Amino acid sequence: MTTPNAAVRKVLKRLHYPLDVMLTCVRWYVAYLLSLRHLEEMMLERAVSVDHSTVHRWAIKLLPVLEKAFGPRKRAVGKSWRMDETYIKVKGEWKYLYRAVDKAGNTIDFLFRAKRDKTAARRYFEKAIARNGAPETVTIDKSGANLAGLHIVNLERETPIKIRQAKYLNNVVEQDHRAIKRVVRPMLGFKNFRCARIILSGIELMHMIAKGQMETGHGPERSRAEQFYDLAM
Repeated sequence: MTTPNAAVRKVLKRLHYPLDVMLTCVRWYVAYLLSLRHLEEMMLERAVSVDHSTVHRWAIKLLPVLEKAFGPRKRAVGKSWRMDETYIKVKGEWKYLYRAVDKAGNTIDFLFRAKRDKTAARRYFEKAIARNGAPETVTIDKSGANLAGLHIVNLERETPIKIRQAKYLNNVVEQDHRAIKRVVRPMLGFKNFRCARIILSGIELMHMIAKGQMETGHGPERSRAEQFYDLAM
């Protein structure tokens, strides 16, 4: 493995394991249906003794750095968005993961919020537009909160975004939710909002890599694992 980038080196000052071991554990955690205790057992079989709580700490420290590195390398998305929110439990209470994909199924953006209301919807659209440019069309379900949030965004735009409310057209994003929730399920719930937000961002990151949304240059084709590790370099 080549030399880590400056942001990763800063994180490594507080972590005392080889980077390749940490990245492997973090990738497995956000890519596959594994609990932290599964990872502890798997690493022990490879003669690496690491507590499950330590793996969790690695994820919390490294995933924000990797997500930030992914941003400039994310491929452009389409101009027709399908937006919806799904439920994630944190400390026994439901919270809301706002997500959108384009008509080809590529992830636009995501935002984890404590409440499901027009403020959350507006914040999601503002974030997604800032990162990806404005869409021509956004398809939502019959949610009044999402409609209200998008109307507020349109009030500030010279060219309004076209809004469609058709639940059947949103099947693509509802199906995409399942890939995220499938990885979340073995984690047995999150203990606090901040950790949930970071881990979810890692799951979304790995899901985008799996969908081929990371720009890898013009060299040999890189595996999903190699692309994930490249973000640390």
